Amino acid sequence: MNLLDFLIAPAYAAPAAAPGGGLGTLLFPIALIAIMYFLMIRPQMKRAKEHKAMVEKLARGDEVITSGGIAGTITDIGDNFVTVEIADNVRIRVQKGSVGNVLPKGTLKSA
Repeated sequence: MNLLDFLIAPAYAAPAAAPGGGLGTLLFPIALIAIMYFLMIRPQMKRAKEHKAMVEKLARGDEVITSGGIAGTITDIGDNFVTVEIADNVRIRVQKGSVGNVLPKGTLKSA
């Protein structure tokens, strides 16, 4: 016996893992994927679906805010673009997908 054995415990090899422990090993990644799906993927798909429905319902006269923060009223709608009037006789064309929110009627006049 060595003096060092009193200060430091000797290291022994770990016992071998039990063969065939596949269920426990396989269950963790499946549970992790399920948690990721319900916490990240599913809510993102729901938001994308709601945004697509909102973009399809755009009409002339709707007051909108783009994803860049520009607020205005829709004056013309095309297949891929909308024309937004942001001031008197000042119109810009933006992609339909960049429309972030549709505001209630009269919101811009009160601001």
